Amino acid sequence: MHTSTAVRGPLISAWSVVSPFGLDAADFTAGLAGGRPAAVTLDGDDWRVPVENACLVPGFSNREILGRKGTRSMDRVTGLAVAAVGRLLQDAEGGRIPGVADDAALVLGTNTGSAQSIMDFTRDSLVQEKPFFVDPMRFPNTVMNCAAGQSAIWHQLKGPNTTIAGGRATGLLALNYALRLQKSGHAETVLFGAVEEFSAARAWLEWHTWGGEAGTADAVLGEGAAVLLLESGEASEAHGRGGLAEVLGLEFGVHHGPESEAGVLADCVRTLLERTGVRPEEVRHHADSHAAGERAAAERASLEAVFGASGPERVPCAELIGDTAAAAAAFQIAAVLALAEDRGDVRGQVALITSVDRDGVVGCALLRLC
Repeated sequence: MHTSTAVRGPLISAWSVVSPFGLDAADFTAGLAGGRPAAVTLDGDDWRVPVENACLVPGFSNREILGRKGTRSMDRVTGLAVAAVGRLLQDAEGGRIPGVADDAALVLGTNTGSAQSIMDFTRDSLVQEKPFFVDPMRFPNTVMNCAAGQSAIWHQLKGPNTTIAGGRATGLLALNYALRLQKSGHAETVLFGAVEEFSAARAWLEWHTWGGEAGTADAVLGEGAAVLLLESGEASEAHGRGGLAEVLGLEFGVHHGPESEAGVLADCVRTLLERTGVRPEEVRHHADSHAAGERAAAERASLEAVFGASGPERVPCAELIGDTAAAAAAFQIAAVLALAEDRGDVRGQVALITSVDRDGVVGCALLRLC
């Protein structure tokens, strides 16, 4: 699977994150630059989970951030998404940024939506006096596309609305889908990104999944949402946005087990470099999807196979904000943009985003920083 781009490809022209560093992009940029892990010790009375630490969005509450109206039955993953989309659409004066009309599209990634909402609703249907004694207001939270739908309703986005699920590569798959919407003429302006929540349900699911696998027991779970704006160079310039990164292309593959991860990813990177005409020495930065463990080793091995021992400069992310699962790749893109914002010497340089998911999806993207 691949996405072709023009000589002057579509641009990422704005971004926002709600992360364990805080509610704003500036907090995220400062946190990455400081290199301080955002993990906190969980209160055992509040969190009945099999882990001691997690990277939580500090002080996040749907009602406090979004207000009381419309948030009574809203779950955490939806609140994170609505907040991140709202911050992207808001200018410095509190109004809506120019060029994002109600026909803009939204492509939002997730793994299951809210595992906590699904499990809570299912449990209620079993333990209440009768199976139908459940809160109907909470049923929408059990549907995977709830966060995308609520974000569009909340912020009046009436264009195509899509939910993408693809493990850790979800953010790259969302970008790929956004490019297809533009290329096919279904939308000129697209918001894309991904969201993940921390919850007791997710913690237990991860614990049961990873518990017996060596090297994964110490992984710190994280949460948050990253949303980016994709538009043409002409539209970006017309609305006073110079562009932050040009999307040169994406490439995806499938591995069939740990022994093939590095090889499949290396092949994807080689194919992408060849197709986009980017020389290996032009790739100056790399954001990977894993901070430690077997898949981090696979990503390093794939880079060494393509670039040699002295590969691109690594952009840290996962070791600071935790394992954000479906939101990982979107946060990796945001981390590269944060690097460009923090440093003034990266204009024109190429960054590589790579992703390896345990269920088989492998992906990579090349961005040219503006």
